[in-house]
Order: sequence, then C-alpha cells, then structure tokens
Amino acid sequence: MNRSAKASTSAKASKVRSAERVSIGLISDTHGLLRPAVASAFAGVDLILHAGDVGGRGVLQALRRIAPVQAVHGNIDDVHDPDLAAERLVKAGGLTIHVSHGHEVGRPTPALLLGRYDADVVVFGHTHRALVAKGENNRLAVNPGAAGPRRFDLQPSVARLTIEKGVAVVEIVSLATLD
Repeated sequence: MNRSAKASTSAKASKVRSAERVSIGLISDTHGLLRPAVASAFAGVDLILHAGDVGGRGVLQALRRIAPVQAVHGNIDDVHDPDLAAERLVKAGGLTIHVSHGHEVGRPTPALLLGRYDADVVVFGHTHRALVAKGENNRLAVNPGAAGPRRFDLQPSVARLTIEKGVAVVEIVSLATLD
C-alpha cells in the first residue's frame, strides 16, 4: 500500500491562492490559551494551520482575526466540532501540506509521520516540542511546539512556513521573546 493510501480519507484538500511566496502560520497545543504574542508572530501570514488541542472556539475566533484558519482536532478537542477535522490536506505554493495532531499514531515522530502521510510538509503537534526535520526528497516534518499554557521545561512557540518558488522554509518562533 502506498503512503497516500494509508492516510485517512477524512482529509479534505484545499488550496491557498497561488502566489510566488506564501506565508503560513503553524500553531498547535493552545489548550484554550491564545497568547497575545501570536498576533505578532503571525503578522502578514496568508493562512494559519492549527495542529490540534485547540481547547475551544475562542482560540479559533481570535486566530481568524489574523488570517484564515484551518484546524484539526487533538486528543482534548471535541471530534464532532465542525471546525475541526481529523486531518487537513492543503495545497500552497506548489506543495502539499498535511496537518494532523499526531496522537493518531501514538507517540509521533518525524519518521513515523513522514512514512504515513504523503505530503511535502507534514505538520503535527501533541508532543509540545518544537522541531523541524528533513526527510527523503526534501520533505519536512514540523511540530510548531505548544503555544498554550507552559508545561514541563518547554518555552511556548509557533512556526512560520514560507513557500517560495516551490521551496519550503520553516522558522520556529519563541513566543517568550515576543511577550
């Protein structure tokens, strides 16, 4: 079975306007808290992708004041919430982006998610640890970290994904430096 066949059929593909340069805000694990610094971190983005554990509609409403939002549910979210899909497949800047929370595979790792989902960029959350990992064929796995209440010894963070001429670049943005 190929990788795309392994992905759930619940993913709905959408397309971000075609442009030479597309900027996408990546956020996860807000757990009901949207820090004011997120607005600065996402200034000028074309789209925001939330990788689950949203923690309430208020978070999505506030994010929509910054840019259009597509979100998936995490293990703390209501799976019946119409704003939250199990996974999303977005086409932007000539690349495909898969978004899920990661809990669907147990303990998510970049290798596990890149092996399961056939996309150029795979975005996930759940671990609360920010990371960018490169896989085969320049594919990327991205966890923007946890943007909500601080847990463990981790600093709150988000990420910015920039796609220019079909090339993806990711920057992890510490929210602590913007507060």
